[in-house]
Amino acid sequence: MGKLARFVKGARTRFPPVPRGPHRMELLKQSFELLEKRELAPKVNLYKVRAPQVARARKAGQFVIIRVCEGSERIPLTIADADPVAGTVTLVVQEVGSTTARMAQVKVGERFADLLGPLGAPTHVAKIGTVVCVGGGIGIAPVHPIAQALKAAGNRVIGVLAARNTGLLFFRDEMRKACDEVRVWTDDGSEGKKGLATDAIKEIQAEVGQIAEVVAIGPVPMMKFVSKLTKELGIKTQVSLNPVMVDGTGMCGGCRVSVDGKSKFVCVDGPEFDGHQVDFDELSRRQAIYKEDERRAMERLVKEVR
Repeated sequence: MGKLARFVKGARTRFPPVPRGPHRMELLKQSFELLEKRELAPKVNLYKVRAPQVARARKAGQFVIIRVCEGSERIPLTIADADPVAGTVTLVVQEVGSTTARMAQVKVGERFADLLGPLGAPTHVAKIGTVVCVGGGIGIAPVHPIAQALKAAGNRVIGVLAARNTGLLFFRDEMRKACDEVRVWTDDGSEGKKGLATDAIKEIQAEVGQIAEVVAIGPVPMMKFVSKLTKELGIKTQVSLNPVMVDGTGMCGGCRVSVDGKSKFVCVDGPEFDGHQVDFDELSRRQAIYKEDERRAMERLVKEVR
């Protein structure tokens, strides 16, 4: 079955039916309204958005595609948290280009143009033992709901928060609630222990013995070296990828990655993959292709706001 056919087949369960009549109009008026916004770290903001259907349907590991305003590009964002009762989803976004810069200008009470989801395959959650959930920098946000789900399934979850320095760390309290234990590591030693995510895994392995699984989310180099280490240690490892994405159905091909020598599309086959099978070097090269376009888009935005 083709990728588009699989997407359509699962659409009924992934996208619940929209109510009809007056209630539908009221729902549309309320949808995608920004209810809360706060800075977590320099250039990193939390957005709590009204999206009732997404909040009810989402599972750990899934993402949305959001369009900030009419005419803007679509960007994929992993759901960091959700409240099905309140009908809200929480997104954590790092300001790295023109679209995320525009997103940072949206004020509480304003609405995003659209928000599509939940997309992607959910995290496979089972009781397997001790799981280490590593969040590197902005990767702390997407690893949070996965840690929640794994702990709820009865696993012992050890969270690792890793960043270059203390100013880039966030979600400390949220991760402590989601995990049985949290360890902090920074490159410069400004908070927690001095070292890298790989150092944290070595330490945990030495202390607890066998680790059933490692979940690593963050910058591509971090995921690459974590996966290299865990392969040597014989530890199953899942990584979550966030490449350039346009449509979320596998049609555009922008999110193509090589996994075990085969082409996969992050939007429909992922976003999670076996870290030991991902071609991280190719992924890095593909992401670098768009750097010049991102620079030009940022220059245009700066001219617009002057």
